[in-house]
Parts: sequence; C-alpha cells; structure tokens
Amino acid sequence: KGGDWTIDAAVYLAKKFGISPLVIGFTIVAFGTSLPELLVSVNANLVGSPGIAIGNVIGSNIANILFVLGVTAFFATLTAVPRDLIRDIVMMILASVLMTGLMLYGHISQLAGMSMIGILIAYVIWQYTMAAKGKIEVEDVEAPEYSHFWHGLLFLFLGLIGIAAGAEFLVRGAKVSATIIGVPEDVIGLSVIALGTSLPELSTCIIAAMKKQSDIVIGNVLGSNVFNILMIIGVTATIKPIENAAIAPQVTTLDIWVMLGVAIILSALLLVFKKINKPMGIIFVAGYVFYIGLIYALYLSKDIVSIAG
Repeated sequence: KGGDWTIDAAVYLAKKFGISPLVIGFTIVAFGTSLPELLVSVNANLVGSPGIAIGNVIGSNIANILFVLGVTAFFATLTAVPRDLIRDIVMMILASVLMTGLMLYGHISQLAGMSMIGILIAYVIWQYTMAAKGKIEVEDVEAPEYSHFWHGLLFLFLGLIGIAAGAEFLVRGAKVSATIIGVPEDVIGLSVIALGTSLPELSTCIIAAMKKQSDIVIGNVLGSNVFNILMIIGVTATIKPIENAAIAPQVTTLDIWVMLGVAIILSALLLVFKKINKPMGIIFVAGYVFYIGLIYALYLSKDIVSIAG
C-alpha cells in the first residue's frame, strides 16, 4: 500500500510542477513500482542476509514470467507486436546474462553495482529520447487528485514510511521464519518474498489484460525484470558489495539458470508465436509450481542426507 501511495502522490506532485508525462512514466512510475523490492534487498544485504537480496530478485523475475504472465493468460490471450517489444526483450536478456555472469564470478562489487545503475540510466534516457521523437508510444499516467497540495506531500511521506517499515518487517519475518522451519534464507527469498513482491504486478496485469491492453501486460513484466536486476542489484551492491560465499551454492547452480532460461523461453514465444494463450499460461503456472516444489525438495533432501551422515 505504501508503494501505491508513493507512486500516486509522486505523480500528482510531478504534474503540479509541470513535469512532462514522459519523464513521469520513465522515472517516477518505473522506479516507484520497484521501490518495495529495492528496500527489501538493500535492507537484507545490510543486515547480513545477501541470500534474501539475491533470491528476491531472481525469484521475482521467475515469478513475473511463469506466475504473473501465466495466471494473466487465464483471463485473456496476450498478443504481442515483436517490433514494439524487441528493445525490451533484448534488454531483459542482456540484463539476465549480466546477472548470471556476475553470480558465476562470485562477487558483485560496488563498481559492478554502479555500472548496472549507469546502464539503467542510459536505457531510460534512450527510451525517453525515442518517446520524445514519437518512435515509442507512451500512455499518459493518471494519478488521483488530492484536495490540497500538502495532502500529496503527506501521502508521499506516509508511503515512503510504509515501504521502509514493510521492508523491515518482511526481512525480519523472513529471517525468523527461515530459522524456525530450518529453510535457508535463499529459499525464502526465492519463494515467499519473491512471490509477495510480484503480487502488485499480478493485479496490474490482470486488470490490463481484461481491458485488452496486452502490450501493457507484457511491457510491464519485461520492464520489471530489467529494473529488478539493474536497479535493485545495482543499488544493493553499490551500498554494500554482495559476496556469493554467503549465498547457497544452489542459487548459482540452479536458480540463476532458471531465471535466464525462462527469460529466453518467453522471448522466443513472443518473437515466434506473438502471443501467450491459455494453454501456454497453464504450462507457465505448472512450471512455476514445479520449480517452487523443486527448490524446497532439494534443500529438504540435503537436510536428510546431512542427518543420515
């Protein structure tokens, strides 16, 4: 809810100051929708739980494709125009490959984090330039009207507090839950936290799909995955380097490859079939359920082996 208040109030204030809808769409809304995930990952890494930070991003990207698009396809067939999506598809694949390379390298330094932020800024500026030239269509961003200017400021302040408090509660709860049930923090990040932070995208996509706005649905998921990697991992690593030694080995041997694999599969489906229909959606959701069951089963089997040993 804090994220909703923050975005609505920020858009309202930006329009009050006469800021271009293009700037609002490419900055406030784009960054604002990833703010909850950002604070969760930064907070987790600062308190010594990089597994939650990494798992949140990898798990969210997997959930966005398999779960969000899969469930949304139940409500309406998602059609794609490859020409309009090619830039976002390429960017998502490149960001996923970069993330995979850094995870295999074993260390995401502050320099790497700042480079990721720089790539994202360049990408946003390029998008803005193309939109300003009319080469990219951008819908006007709507925001609620507040009865007074100060009400907008109040809700912006309350929204930011809500996000910060929610991130703190989520990380603390994840650490305690992981300890109680004996499941590594990485698995909690890949599953519970990742799915929770993807629910806003799910509601947005379902509403857009029912309005026959497939381009918004697919664009939302592609853009969210790019921002998750470049902004969240970039900012998190810039504040404090991420050491893979503190992350479960299975993240680099399985989870990161699943993230890259589903990104490639989605891209191929969009470019070849130009749609995501209900049967594909069923396969996506089934694949997601299988993946979540697999990561829990693998960690459980390790515990059984260690106990037997």
